[in-house]
Amino acid sequence: MCYLSYSFLALRFSPCCCCTTESTRCFLLCQRCLCNSTVQKRQRTKTAAQDRKLFSFRYCLLKNKHTAASLLAAFGEVRYLSLLLRKFYVSHQPERKEKNCLNCGTEVHGRFCHLCGQENVLTHQGFLPLAKHFIYDVLHFDGKFFHTLLYIFTRPGFVAKQYVQGKRMSYLDPIRMYLFTSAVFFLVFFSVKTFNVGEKNHREKPGVDKRKELIESYKKHLEKNPADSEYARRIAYLRDTLNPVNPDSLGWHKSIGFGNRSYTSLENYDSVQASLPTAERDGWFPRRIIHQFFTSKEKYGESDEVLKVFLETFLHKLPYLLFVSLPFFAGILKLLYIRRKTFFYSDHAVFTLYHYIFSFILMLVGFAFSGLQDATGWSVFGFLTGLLFLVWPVYLFIEMRRFYEQGFKKTFVKFIILNCLGFVLIMLLFLIFALFSFFQS
Repeated sequence: MCYLSYSFLALRFSPCCCCTTESTRCFLLCQRCLCNSTVQKRQRTKTAAQDRKLFSFRYCLLKNKHTAASLLAAFGEVRYLSLLLRKFYVSHQPERKEKNCLNCGTEVHGRFCHLCGQENVLTHQGFLPLAKHFIYDVLHFDGKFFHTLLYIFTRPGFVAKQYVQGKRMSYLDPIRMYLFTSAVFFLVFFSVKTFNVGEKNHREKPGVDKRKELIESYKKHLEKNPADSEYARRIAYLRDTLNPVNPDSLGWHKSIGFGNRSYTSLENYDSVQASLPTAERDGWFPRRIIHQFFTSKEKYGESDEVLKVFLETFLHKLPYLLFVSLPFFAGILKLLYIRRKTFFYSDHAVFTLYHYIFSFILMLVGFAFSGLQDATGWSVFGFLTGLLFLVWPVYLFIEMRRFYEQGFKKTFVKFIILNCLGFVLIMLLFLIFALFSFFQS
């Protein structure tokens, strides 16, 4: 009995694991270190009743060690164990003899800086401490990611609302989550989506070859029977259908121009422009277009290589396009809710980030359904892929209504305006980035 009482008091009044101050809390941390360490982010201050419950739990652990595992599972004391592991981990890290914080220069009292929270340990650590930090960061990120993702899909607008209201520690930061999901999305996108013009032309070749074979057979039959006009008519028809199809060429125009003038080469264009008065010469933009046209034609010749290069360049700019569209999309929301003074531009940006995250995940699910349809041939996956396109607008409407807390009619009108302006914005950005891709191809 005395041993148990002594152990109980030792847990109650043990020194703080971060400094030499005597701790009167159940987490082996004094009040100052509890506020300044990262533990305060994971565990808020407990009430007296909660403290008594934890003390009784630890008393049971000391009394019956065989039921420790079941008691842990029953009471859910994972956080307490993590604090004990943290104490063990901290105590095995070599502390610096100098008492100045390497991060902010403040005088340190104990292992942690009271101003910035950095631990005052040696900078050159071994591989094991580095691996421990890595495992902790990965598991911490992984847990928050799936926790946040669950609420994003099951409760539209909830996570953004919580973040704006200041409840942020339970959810992953929107910027970090956006960067992670966008990286995964485009990695999968570039892996499963191939835009090969040569393959398309290759698929067209069997039809072209078949028509050529028919023409040759009709010619042989026409040589034997010159009076048969039906075969002559068929040959003429097949030639007419064959002429527009050129499987080995992109179909370059031999000349390009603006207005009534056309040019066949870059030298021809430069000579004509030099002979014109200054007021009648082309401006900067038409001149750049024509120069790039003839440069690409000279570089790639009469082939479809220029189209493949253009598509690859443009597709690799899609991440930048979506990232650039973020502030504009948030600006549209700011204009739509300009009378709501409680919402700042940053709040609209948070809403936009979480909506983009949902869109990325939704498209990844669509890629999965499309791949399953190609692998199995089941049409149900194609139906589910099409259903995802209906989920997106419904989700956006519910998200707007819950986040901005307005009525059905107002939200619906702003939803329509947002989609129209967003479509115009995306088209303008597509045009701008397509021009950049054209100049770089």
